[in-house]
Amino acid sequence: MEGLGEKTETRQGWMGLLARAPADALARLWEEAGLGMPRHDWLRPPETGAVMVRGRAGATGDAFNLGEMTVTRCAVRLADGRDGHAYVQGRDKAHARRAALADALMQGAEAAVVRDKVLAPLAEAEAERRAARARRAAATKVEFFTMARGED
Repeated sequence: MEGLGEKTETRQGWMGLLARAPADALARLWEEAGLGMPRHDWLRPPETGAVMVRGRAGATGDAFNLGEMTVTRCAVRLADGRDGHAYVQGRDKAHARRAALADALMQGAEAAVVRDKVLAPLAEAEAERRAARARRAAATKVEFFTMARGED
């Protein structure tokens, strides 16, 4: 599974991947991995709110407020003291809970199982979605060329 390093090896990488993952895909992979629902306490129960999304014209211009996006966040503490945090797009509290639990599990002995059975398939699916989008965009690309008119 080449090319998955950043998405599964760093905390920033796996938290971003979990946040972008479709909720149903995370739920399915979680169940298939047999992770169940580890005993945990809420540091912050799932709550829904909005964040301001900022953009830049041409990726280099001045920043501007693009609009608001609904997010759900939560934080958990496992029985052994590991904390997990998550912010996910939308209002799905179960998605936020699973993402926070995955974050906490990635900090212990279960990390290999979570990485192999949950994060790697999510990263592969994300890579395929991006490649499909790039193929669709490439199909619409127009090549322009200039011909010399021969006027001196």
